[in-house]
Amino acid sequence: MTAPAAALVWELVARTAAVSLSATAIAMLIGVPAGTALGLLRFRGQRAAATMVNTGMALPTVVVGLVVALVLFRSGPLGSLELIYTVRGMVIAQVLIAAPLITGITMAAIQALPDELPDQLRALGANRRQLVVRLCLEARLPLLAAVMAGFGHAVSEVGAVTMVGGNIHGQTQVLTTAIVEDVGKGDFRPALVYGAVLLALAFAVNAVLTSVQQRGAAWARS
Repeated sequence: MTAPAAALVWELVARTAAVSLSATAIAMLIGVPAGTALGLLRFRGQRAAATMVNTGMALPTVVVGLVVALVLFRSGPLGSLELIYTVRGMVIAQVLIAAPLITGITMAAIQALPDELPDQLRALGANRRQLVVRLCLEARLPLLAAVMAGFGHAVSEVGAVTMVGGNIHGQTQVLTTAIVEDVGKGDFRPALVYGAVLLALAFAVNAVLTSVQQRGAAWARS
């Protein structure tokens, strides 16, 4: 059992970070507005929509990977886009995994705000856009927690990215799929190295987000 070369480790770290951070950013752009809308608006079918979001939060990721792979295969509806076994395809799979989580937590955070807050803001002259922005600012701490949860869900994913990305060396392999591959071969030393690096990456990203979150909490208390 030999340790992996430093160049390979950095390559996997860069690809893992690029895929997961891109997916988290896109999922945030989808999930925060969707969760805010579900938390604020009252419309026919809202309960069904909220149920679908909550179901999506617990959806087996391997099912997501299977569906995305079937759609992106050359014989699938989007096969002409040639996204199967690519980094972009992996990003799509991780977005579909992280977005329901961010949406659900955002919805719960908005619904947890005081019922009288929107009326108070309207009484102060806030228009719809200002109202939404202010409510999101009031719920900023759980919203950051939602983003952290989404990133954690994305960066730790194995099944979906394996199905969609194919774990191709030098092209679509990431830290999680490299760990599974090496364990399957009985080569535990590189798997342990990749695991430690993956934990360090997750810690670094969450440390930045936690710092922002705690500064916001301190500002709210002051």
